[in-house]
Amino acid sequence: MKKLLIAAAVAALGATGAHAADIAARPYTKAPPLAAVSSWTGFYVGLNVGYGFNDPVATFAPNDVVSANVFNFSNPNPASSVAYDVKGVLGGAQAGYNWQVSPNWLIGLEADFQGSDIKGSAATPYALIGRPGQVNAEQNIEWFGTLRARAGLLATDKLLVYGTGGLAYGSVHANSTLSNTIGYTATAGGFSAVCAPSATCYTGSTTKILTGYTVGGGFEYAAWRNVSFKAEYLYVNLGSSDITSAAPTSPGNAVSTYGTHFSDLDFHIVRVGANYHF
Repeated sequence: MKKLLIAAAVAALGATGAHAADIAARPYTKAPPLAAVSSWTGFYVGLNVGYGFNDPVATFAPNDVVSANVFNFSNPNPASSVAYDVKGVLGGAQAGYNWQVSPNWLIGLEADFQGSDIKGSAATPYALIGRPGQVNAEQNIEWFGTLRARAGLLATDKLLVYGTGGLAYGSVHANSTLSNTIGYTATAGGFSAVCAPSATCYTGSTTKILTGYTVGGGFEYAAWRNVSFKAEYLYVNLGSSDITSAAPTSPGNAVSTYGTHFSDLDFHIVRVGANYHF
């Protein structure tokens, strides 16, 4: 019986050793690396180019009895208001910061500054004593910028769909003139206008920094680790403005003037750009 127990123990130890040898003989396989997950968090800078357009309105009104002769007693009178196109190319730079708050959502801040050739003019004819003349008004957006919040959905780890909005500001040059083909001197009610023939009589111009707001949205695609491309739409509203145009006057009389009111200078922007991410 004792010999039988010893034989069984030896057999068990032999089986255990063989199993251990099998385990030791299996080749080691390294676990595959985890796939890298791209992150949009961080600073970026970039460039853009685009086009802006819309159709504001200029409204004209006399300020005294002399300018009222032109605006109210010509044949025909100049139109009291005229719609006109503003349009042109733009280009500039942007910089911002993104926070990827979850795998699918992003928030951020962005500032941009644009050089602009967006401009337009309004014109309305009149005839005074049978001689033609014209009232002209023009606006030119010299430059503008925005400071905006962004919030977006990462449709994939490389494609961002976002909305944006915030502050807009810009330098706008405006002028308004009244020209005539007949020379005349008009005096009434203590006001006067001395207009040379075939010349601009009433003139006025100003350059102002206007402020307003902007809203829009776009798409941005991370083409490479540090480079993305975007397409964007913005609506920009810089508010309304006014200008006074004056004529040369004769001694002892007040200056004759008329006013031009420019409706909200709002325009649509479509642009494309590229960003470098740090």
